[in-house]
Amino acid sequence: MLTAAHINPPIKTILRAFMRIDDSGIHSVPMSGPLIMATNHINWLDAPVGFSHLHPRKITAFAKIETWDNYWLRLLFNAWEAIPISRGEVDFNAFRKAEEALAAHKIIAIAPEGTRSKTGKLNTGYPGIVFLALRTNAPIMPFVFYGNENIQLNLRKYRRTPMVLKAGAPFRLKAQSSNPDKLMRRELTDAIMYEIARLLPEEYRGKYAEIDPGYRRHLEFIDL
Repeated sequence: MLTAAHINPPIKTILRAFMRIDDSGIHSVPMSGPLIMATNHINWLDAPVGFSHLHPRKITAFAKIETWDNYWLRLLFNAWEAIPISRGEVDFNAFRKAEEALAAHKIIAIAPEGTRSKTGKLNTGYPGIVFLALRTNAPIMPFVFYGNENIQLNLRKYRRTPMVLKAGAPFRLKAQSSNPDKLMRRELTDAIMYEIARLLPEEYRGKYAEIDPGYRRHLEFIDL
């Protein structure tokens, strides 16, 4: 059976052949969870770079269910023990598997934007991450990628693509209830997205370019 231990080291070597990847900012990521890693999502490179450069940490992630329609991608994402999720609906089965992963002390990577930005600029986050964090009381760590939005252009010009990976300070959400109302869900989601934005250069912050100075009232920073 193909596992992450089989594929991550060669993937890392291959990626570094045509990219200059700076992973000096990820050493604060713990070796295991329970931890929700809140990430931005630029393009197809995020997954292989993230999984291979965080190895041997025990990590899983949501991936759109259509990924499993492709034989080779199915092998890859099964090796990473990724969780298939149906987009555009509340996928209770996917969230149950995410809760099980956290209970097993795994790290689960979630992109609140729900889809690729392609440009690198942040789009509006969705509140699914809030439900999972409040139901499990799992800490959240912001984590970003940037630079890989230029991969296609650089490949055409035979240039190596610089890419940066960076992790931020872990925190838990402050909320009166595990099922907050719509307004509070929005505020909590935006608080997570602002923490992601703070790790990014200004030109990547997109919808979160103007950071609300009061958003941290919703966060309790912790040590892991």
